[in-house]
Amino acid sequence: MKITFYGHASLGIKVNDVHILVDPFITGNENASSIDIDALKADYILVTHAHQDHILDVEAIAKRTNAVIVSNYEIANHFESKGFETHPMNHGGSWDFEFGNVKYVNAIHTSSFPDGSYGGQPGGFVIEGEHKNIYIAGDTALTMDMKLIPLQIKLDLAILPIGDNFTMGIDDAILASDFVECDKVLGYHYDTFGYIEIDHEEAKRKFFDKDKDLMLLEIGESIEL
Repeated sequence: MKITFYGHASLGIKVNDVHILVDPFITGNENASSIDIDALKADYILVTHAHQDHILDVEAIAKRTNAVIVSNYEIANHFESKGFETHPMNHGGSWDFEFGNVKYVNAIHTSSFPDGSYGGQPGGFVIEGEHKNIYIAGDTALTMDMKLIPLQIKLDLAILPIGDNFTMGIDDAILASDFVECDKVLGYHYDTFGYIEIDHEEAKRKFFDKDKDLMLLEIGESIEL
């Protein structure tokens, strides 16, 4: 499993020969100007919630690639009404896709489309693929529901928001890694704009002091599990 960071909360995940994008917000992020969305491959696009900084490039990429958009029922219906292929999910549900199993799990946040219309309830994803298990938290506060995840699955990586203000900050993300019983963390949802700028060295130090590994990738950088 190969995971690429495209800035903010945007990720590319390659499982075998299947390409997955998560929350593509790239053209609106000045920090991600080096990423050409027309060059990105996508068989599936996973959307955690409807905020613009998570869906901005969904339509452009899905139109070019014919990717299946996977999200909650309301977001899936929104894109289906525009002619896109979708797979609707809801909290607690899982589905076996060609690349592995995906479960839609709870997140505490809000979810509305840029025009203010209802975007369903926000969520995160637990993905099992290629004998690796990852948790993509989406935009969320720290929640006790995270403790349910390790009751069913052993994670290899937790991808957690760390920018604070709109989501968990560093200290809560450390607790979240305890809750999901995964000490290997990829941080995201930070530095895109002023409210969520972080001190990288301090963040890494805080995780290190708790015997945890916090990875902060450069935009376009990848890791392999």
